[in-house]
Parts: sequence; C-alpha cells; structure tokens
Amino acid sequence: MTNDAIQLRSVSRVYGSGDSTVTALDHVSLGFPRGTFTAVMGPSGSGKSTLLQCAAGLDRPTAGSVTVGDTELTKLSQTRLTLLRRDRIGFVFQSFNLLPSLTAEQNVALPLRLAGRRPSRARVREVLDQVGLGDRARHRPTELSGGQQQRVALARALITRPEVLFGDEPTGALDTRTSREVLTMLRTMVDGEGQTVIMVTHDPVAASYADRVVFLVDGMVNGELVSPTAESVASRMTKLEAAPC
Repeated sequence: MTNDAIQLRSVSRVYGSGDSTVTALDHVSLGFPRGTFTAVMGPSGSGKSTLLQCAAGLDRPTAGSVTVGDTELTKLSQTRLTLLRRDRIGFVFQSFNLLPSLTAEQNVALPLRLAGRRPSRARVREVLDQVGLGDRARHRPTELSGGQQQRVALARALITRPEVLFGDEPTGALDTRTSREVLTMLRTMVDGEGQTVIMVTHDPVAASYADRVVFLVDGMVNGELVSPTAESVASRMTKLEAAPC
C-alpha cells in the first residue's frame, strides 16, 4: 500500500462543451501522504474547490484517476462512492451546516444515525472532548459561538474516524483568535493522532499551520512550499496573482 492517503494521477475536470468549455483541472498529479497537513491555495478560479471535490469523491474527474488508500474512486458506482465518503472521508466547510433543532451531541452523532448505525454516547463525548466541547454537549447551535459551532462541525467530521479530513475554507467565517484555535486543533490532530488533513484556504496565516502548501494556477499545479510561513506564502501568492494571464 502506498504511503499516500490520496493520490491524483493526471486528473482533469472539464465543464460544459463547445465554445463554453471550461477546464477547471488540467492533468493534475498529486500525492497527499498519510499523517500530513496540506493546504491548497491559488488565485480565484484556479481550481482549488474542484481539486477538493474530485479528491474527496464529491465530483468525478473527466479524465485521470483518484485513489483513496488502495481504492480507486473513478471505478466505483455512485452507491459505493457514497458509502466510501460516509465511512472514510470527513468534511468541514466554511458554513458550519449544523441542524439548529439538534444539540451538539445530536449533530455530532447524525452521520452515524443517517448510516443506520447506533452511535455510542462514549464515542460522541470522546470527539466533543477532543475539540474542547465536552461541557457543551447539550447546547444547541444558537447557544454556541461561531468558533464553538465550527468545533461541533469538526467533531461531527471526526465521529467516523475518517482516513482523510477535508476542509474548505474551514476558518473563513471565524474571527482571528477563534481561527487560530481551530487551526491549532487541526495541527494537533495531525501531529498527535496521525490524521491526514487537506485544506483549501486563501489565508496565508492559515496555510502556515500546514506541512506544505500546494499552489494551483489555471487548473494546474504551480509548485509548492514545504514548512511554510505566513510571509513566504503571502509572497508566493502575491507573485501568482500579479502574473499575467
């Protein structure tokens, strides 16, 4: 088995046809090693969200292959793809997507209930404790701050012990202090528990929490930074955004 949690091999994603064709990804090949934190950045329209959606099995590539562990997604039926996403992939988005009528612990347990599995109360409390909300289990979203709601969303993503955790601008709706708290949590999960995290972000400070930053331009990989700092990421992004089209 490869050491990569996810591999993309020559992945392209084309939308539309004829004169309205848009190439969102253009022969992208990338590996995401297990137990690492990767940030994906690029100018607006560079293909960041499409990359995340193809890597996570939310969208099918037009060409190329995506492999999670030893399972090639492009060969799966829609039903098997749904099951794989449910059992092996976690998602955290900019909007928390919590159900307002449910408590924190009920929101966290929801993925298991939707899968027809009885959630263990001990497991639910374990992941809430992991994100520092063990004492907020019975609170509804309206009784929680934005940062606490994002932590509930993070606990919900972790309830199935996913192989890979995807974040799509997970700190985009948070203030600076709360954003740092969530990023520190993600960093701790990678370092302490071997979690694999792939995060799309526009924030150089957020990207500095990652092990590496992969840059996209016009649907193609345009290099990467290892052991990034906020300054080095900001400098790279400035150059990319200033480059002529």
